[in-house]
Amino acid sequence: MTIKKALVRRPSPRLAQGIVTNIARQPVDFHLAEKQWGGYVEAMESAGWEIVEVAPADDCADGVFVEDTVVMFRNVAVITRPGADSRKPEVLGTEDAVQELGCSINRIREPGTLDGGDVLKVGDTIYVGSGGRTNAEGLRQLRNALEPLGATVTAVPVRIHEVLHLKSAVTALPDGTIIGYPPFVEDPEFFPRFLAVPEESGAHVVVLGGDKILMAADCPRSSELFTGLGFEPVTVDISEFQKLEGCVTCLSVRLRELGGPGS
Repeated sequence: MTIKKALVRRPSPRLAQGIVTNIARQPVDFHLAEKQWGGYVEAMESAGWEIVEVAPADDCADGVFVEDTVVMFRNVAVITRPGADSRKPEVLGTEDAVQELGCSINRIREPGTLDGGDVLKVGDTIYVGSGGRTNAEGLRQLRNALEPLGATVTAVPVRIHEVLHLKSAVTALPDGTIIGYPPFVEDPEFFPRFLAVPEESGAHVVVLGGDKILMAADCPRSSELFTGLGFEPVTVDISEFQKLEGCVTCLSVRLRELGGPGS
C-alpha cells in the first residue's frame, strides 16, 4: 500500500515580511492567505493525503514554505540547511515531525546549504538546482546521502536572477515529463522529456496520485493543456503566497513510499 502523507505548516502572522528575491514586494493579506492555505490542505486531503502538521514557526515569516526544510527519499529525511539565514530555524519543527513518523534522519551541514525547493524527484532521478540558495557543498552532501540508496543526483543550472528555486522553473507530470515556462528554463534539452507551458505558474504542479495534479488557479491555458494530455488538474488559489515567490510545491512535503514523479 502506498504511503501518502503530506507535511504542512500554518502561515506565520509575519508572513507579509517573507523574503522576496526576484519580484517586487506586494502587500500580503494574511487572513486571505490563511483561507487559501486551508483550501490547499483541503485539496490534498480530498485527493487521499493524510495531513501532518509541522509545529508552527510563528517567528519565521517564510515557515509556511515547509518544502524547503527537508528532502524525502523513500524513508530517509535529509534535513536541509536553508540558504537564507533567517530560514535556518525552520528546520527544527520539521525534523521533529519526520522523526515522529519513523524516518531515518540525515542532515546538510555547514558550509553546505540546500533548499528543498531546489530538489525535483522523478522516480530515482533527483534533479538539484545549484547556484542560488543551494551551493555546491550542499549538493555534494545530498549526493553522498542519497546515491547509496539508489538515487541518481543530477545538478541543474538555474537562472537565479529570474527564479528562486529549480521548482520555480520546472516540475514533473505523473508520467515523468518535465514541464517548464521557457523564459525561466536554462536548457530544456537537459531533460529527457520536456514540455513547454504557456504561463509561468503552469510550470508548477504537485502529483496527487493517478492522473490528478494540483496547480494554481491563475494558469487556465496550462490547465487546458494538461487536460488535453489526459491529466486531471485540481486548482487552488494561492495568490498571497505567489506574492512571496511561492507555488503549490512549496506548501507541503509529500512522503511517498518509493518517491514518485514530482515529489
